[in-house]
Amino acid sequence: MGSVNRLFKLHISPQIKFAILFSGLLLCTLYSYSQEFNAKVTVLSQQVQSTISKSIFTNLQTQLTNLINNKAWTKDKYSQQERILCNFILNISSADNEGYMKGVLTVQAARPIYNSTYTSQLFNYQDNDIVFRYLPNQNMDFNENRITGTDPLVSNLTAVFAFYLDVILGYNYDSFGLNEGIPYFKKAQNIVVSAPTSTDITGWQSFNSLRNRYWISENANNQRYNVLHNIIYNYFRNGLDNMYSNKNQAQSSLYQTLSQLQQLNVQNPNTMFVQLFTQLRSPEFLGIFTAADQQTKSSAKSLLMDLDPANSSKYDSNL
Repeated sequence: MGSVNRLFKLHISPQIKFAILFSGLLLCTLYSYSQEFNAKVTVLSQQVQSTISKSIFTNLQTQLTNLINNKAWTKDKYSQQERILCNFILNISSADNEGYMKGVLTVQAARPIYNSTYTSQLFNYQDNDIVFRYLPNQNMDFNENRITGTDPLVSNLTAVFAFYLDVILGYNYDSFGLNEGIPYFKKAQNIVVSAPTSTDITGWQSFNSLRNRYWISENANNQRYNVLHNIIYNYFRNGLDNMYSNKNQAQSSLYQTLSQLQQLNVQNPNTMFVQLFTQLRSPEFLGIFTAADQQTKSSAKSLLMDLDPANSSKYDSNL
């Protein structure tokens, strides 16, 4: 990625802003409750034995896409331009003729940055605890009041996807308004509490792993980590969104975000939120602070090397 500073110099003229606003208002009028997501779902099945029909995975991909993009997940009004960009890659590692499947799910979501053509990642995570049952053209829906159906393995598929959609909504709402994502993080927590259970299903409980769905939800809802909502808001709304209009103030907000992350990390070592938030942003951090004054650059470098040791050599060389 090139310099974030350069990306934020792209200016939208008042005429284009008016056209976008008018188009958005028109779409809101036509579609009072447009769905929230513009998701791409990819189901990969190269590892599965050839005796399993590939049409099953095509159907699965189509049904998951329709569930995510066509269901209303909030009560808010969304225009087409406001739909959240996200990507789900479900890599099936094994499947049998009874529809029992295992795999890995990669979840990615991005947010556009004001006054630019740049998009910044909201969330990026690889879930290795994916197990479910899927049969051709089975009914696929999610009811938050009845998360576990008659077959826990069938229910687990939609529960996992609904969980990540609520987490993405939480990050997205927090990035536009302080603490506005909390209701969606609570919805994600409700899925964890009510998740399907069987001997094969993992990822929903604290003892399964130190990095799983349980801990994503726990961090987002634990009062001890309340500052994370401020971190998300500060980083996006006070930081990246202001890089064009007031670069110095934006850099100050972004540096404050690093300080908050460091304080959270010192008080609560190895918090999953800190790891998720920092590890995917090294190119972005470099783009932001390379153009900062020397004092800010030096201080940011020290914080980043502590927060993101996997990329410490990049920070040491470039800041």
